Amino acid sequence: MDLPTLWFWIIAALFTLYFFLEGFDFGVDMLRPLLARNEREERALTGTIGPFWDGNEVWVIAAAGAMFSTFPRWYGALFSGMYPIFVIILLALIVRGVSFEFRNQVDRPRWRAFWDAMSFWGSLVPAFLWGVVMANLLRGLPISAEGEFVGSPLLLFNPFALLGGLATALMFVLHGANFLLLRLHHEDEIYHRARRAALFWGALATVAVLGFVVAGYISTGLFRNFGLLPWLFPIAAFLTLITIWYALVTRRSALGFAMSGLTVAFSTLTIFLGLYPNVAISTLDPANTLTVQQAASQPYTLHLMNIVAAIFLPLIVAYQIWNYYVFRQRVRVERGGLDQGY
Repeated sequence: MDLPTLWFWIIAALFTLYFFLEGFDFGVDMLRPLLARNEREERALTGTIGPFWDGNEVWVIAAAGAMFSTFPRWYGALFSGMYPIFVIILLALIVRGVSFEFRNQVDRPRWRAFWDAMSFWGSLVPAFLWGVVMANLLRGLPISAEGEFVGSPLLLFNPFALLGGLATALMFVLHGANFLLLRLHHEDEIYHRARRAALFWGALATVAVLGFVVAGYISTGLFRNFGLLPWLFPIAAFLTLITIWYALVTRRSALGFAMSGLTVAFSTLTIFLGLYPNVAISTLDPANTLTVQQAASQPYTLHLMNIVAAIFLPLIVAYQIWNYYVFRQRVRVERGGLDQGY
């Protein structure tokens, strides 16, 4: 495997890890208005993701930084074309982070309700828009011969991309519900509400994901480049969705969370498999499409990035494993949950 191909798959792995980890804390915040009935339950839900949410965001910074360093033309075409979407995602993530810090600084119901709403929208908006980004990456962009995005940002909100955003948001809600089943105590009523939410939103997520797969097969080159392993990842994603239902019915929380995580991972890898060996498909002229080899940096830069990745990626992974191990206890509502989360 040459260096450009290696870095294409490293970037795919970084985005997969980001969606796996950030997906469940987005999902918890999107479920918060449906599950929490009082202040103690609100704090318990915050406690489930409190130690993890900011660490999870490290992986999107790593993915964007790696893309900028190793594929500058890909980065330029993608980020210039989708600049409005990325600005909205960034603002939503900032608002969400601020809501965690500010919510409990003032003991007034209206203050807390305002920041709860900011946390909800700060999770729903990026969850939906990341699906829009990935769907457009697969569908293609109006890229000129100079490798620049030349269309209107409104073109990004086409029916296929909107379906991708819906499927992603629903999948993250299901992933968040399964995470809550791992983190909340079995004796609390909110645990049973989370289980019912997983069953309900899981059904909607299954329909949306399957609809996106069918639409991708009809309208894009999805699955065209799978070579000797056709349908491997989409079938795996479907099987994991079915296994989630089995896990929820038989009350196997760890299995349910693992399967929803694998569904997120298989779905993300399916998009990158469908994209390869291209990085930015042009809808104007196939000759304008950027390939992995065309968009890659010089060999010296790629070798340098190998050294950087070999040093820092294991450190980040080790820290996150330690963090999840330290805060592995389930959160109980009667204790408020917040002291266990921070």
